[in-house]
Amino acid sequence: MSRFLDVRHETLKPYTPGEQPKKRSFIKLNTNENPYPPSPKVLAAINSEELLDLRLYSDTGASALVQAIAENYGLSEDQVFTGNGSDEVLAFSFMAFCGKKGIMFPNISYGFYRVYADLFKVRSQEIPLRDDFSIDTDPYCRPGSNVVIANPNAPTGLALATDQIERIVRAHPDDVVIIDEAYVDFGAESCVPLIDRFENLLIIQTFSKSRSLAGGRIGFAMGNSGLIADLNRIKFSFHPYNLGRLPILAGTAAMRDTEYFRSCVGRIVDVRDRTAAALQAMGCAVTESKANFLFVRLPGIPGLTAQTKLRDRGILVRRFDEPAIRDWLRVSIGTDEDMQFFLRTVECILKGE
Repeated sequence: MSRFLDVRHETLKPYTPGEQPKKRSFIKLNTNENPYPPSPKVLAAINSEELLDLRLYSDTGASALVQAIAENYGLSEDQVFTGNGSDEVLAFSFMAFCGKKGIMFPNISYGFYRVYADLFKVRSQEIPLRDDFSIDTDPYCRPGSNVVIANPNAPTGLALATDQIERIVRAHPDDVVIIDEAYVDFGAESCVPLIDRFENLLIIQTFSKSRSLAGGRIGFAMGNSGLIADLNRIKFSFHPYNLGRLPILAGTAAMRDTEYFRSCVGRIVDVRDRTAAALQAMGCAVTESKANFLFVRLPGIPGLTAQTKLRDRGILVRRFDEPAIRDWLRVSIGTDEDMQFFLRTVECILKGE
């Protein structure tokens, strides 16, 4: 830290991303990336002619991408906002809506909620999860504060039903309720059908997980046209060209290739469920994940020890050093071959080999 850093940020604790190894010798199950490549239509869209056009600025409205998203979800284009990954969309949302009212979110959830609250000096309230890691909706039904909930939640993978979220939205008629659906495509219920009924509901999704474009940095929000206009006000005051030409092309092609999207998601869900069953048969604790990862505790082995033993054998997984979950591991779902190797490795670790 230099002596020039603004005093407002001296106590800021930045978000810690998952390890990105420089060598490809690891099986990477630590950052919830899709194990399958982008749609072939994405590769076709990024052709030599489009590469030559990189000399030109991108469309600030990302109109082709917005149109594809709107058509896919049955919305109008003024109900869709695009950003440089869902993280930027979340940041803009904190800036746009949370200054005076503050925000509440689970105490175990996506780490950026806490970081953004600190960064933007937003008053925050962290609501404890139940002992089984599920979200108790009752505390979120107290109006006067905005709400952000990841559904499914991370890193637990547990999901709320639409009627539970609707109850929260109804309880906050004068507050914004943000539902972060980064993992929704892997088995949870999306709240997109509620958008036309509630002007205070904002849904944020990403192309990083189910559409194999984590490196493309494409996120989007869906909600009432007034909320979308607010987000655009922030964007054009900060980062008008927030999506490059290639991400717009890639996102548009990926959104339109629904057959490939469903195929990849189906394969991941199938491998996830088989892996969960195999881990439980070994005596591991596994939450009922609706995401593209599993939340796992190996019996009798501290979390740091388990993570280290897996890394020593060429497998990266994620661990969070918080008291309630420090012995749990978040394991991204890889290919069937990846997960078979992971299971064999866990079996060896449990046997003390």
